[in-house]
Amino acid sequence: MHELSISRYIAAAPDKVWDIMVNRQNEWWCPAPWRAEVVHQDRRPGGACEMTMFGPDGEVMPMRGIYLAWDEGRRFVTTDAVNGDLEPSGPFMIGIWQVDAEGEGTRYTASARHWSAEAMKQHEAMGFTNGWSACADQLAALAEA
Repeated sequence: MHELSISRYIAAAPDKVWDIMVNRQNEWWCPAPWRAEVVHQDRRPGGACEMTMFGPDGEVMPMRGIYLAWDEGRRFVTTDAVNGDLEPSGPFMIGIWQVDAEGEGTRYTASARHWSAEAMKQHEAMGFTNGWSACADQLAALAEA
């Protein structure tokens, strides 16, 4: 498997982390100074998930895909291999975002699975670890506030 993953402990209850994770994505999804804007979400397997990321220098990066899994309160899984119209696109990765109870808080894990070692290395070179860790920090700051 060609997977990159980050994990972090968040000092907040899993239900709080989940609520922020899925209902306040605009606030944590991209590492600042980038920002995300949710366009459409149909939170069910096969449902569309669309957002646009905006960079500080005018970059615009639309992202279209579908949910492969939606396990309320625990995890969601997306892919860009198909868009909301079930049209083939990409693919670049399958993303998995998950929360699990750990002690008094939450273990947050975010993973990206790739179709090839080359795609995984490309994602790593794009700054996966720093970028996804920054997003986890932003999520934690919201949840721990």
